[in-house]
Amino acid sequence: MSQIIELVILAAVAAVVLFQLYAVLGRRVGRQPEDLPSPQTNPAAREALRAPAASVTEPAALSGLATLRARDPGFDVARFMQGARQAFQMIVKAFAAGDRAALKPLLAPEVMDDFEKAIANREAEGRSQQVEFLQEPRADLESVSVIGDFAKASVRFLAELRNRSKGPEGEAVDDQRTAEIWTFQRNLTHRDPNWTLIHVDTAEA
Repeated sequence: MSQIIELVILAAVAAVVLFQLYAVLGRRVGRQPEDLPSPQTNPAAREALRAPAASVTEPAALSGLATLRARDPGFDVARFMQGARQAFQMIVKAFAAGDRAALKPLLAPEVMDDFEKAIANREAEGRSQQVEFLQEPRADLESVSVIGDFAKASVRFLAELRNRSKGPEGEAVDDQRTAEIWTFQRNLTHRDPNWTLIHVDTAEA
């Protein structure tokens, strides 16, 4: 009889221990894999937009990304973003230097016209300009869309620049921080994989 009582007691103890283990191990502790955001990789023209892939963020909220990949399975956000960052630096430097030949393949005709007018006005005033980046600009993919045969991608750039200018009044050096959203476009029916800049907007730093 005493052995039976001991077995009953041991069984009760085991049940309590198993219940406590379940209470601890069966509970969700911390952030679970399904709680984490989708894996992100933080997606301009010419070979710059075909540069090697870099670590970038791929926002899950970009609804147009799936549509673009359906039309262009080879589209890679990391490669695009690395190229867009390089194109941004090339365009900013070329505009400051008045290098029309470097700008033309990177810009849509209407953007090139605006840049040309600004360069011509600066030259007419006898001014020259040179820009250097104090550090690698930050680039974030803001939106992706496909309208008809055209893909558009907007990228937010945050950059710290040193602007050296010369004019009739002398020389000046000015450090500034800029934030802009650049929109690039590509015709998906063309074999040319390069993107061109079609619009520039100011943004909050």
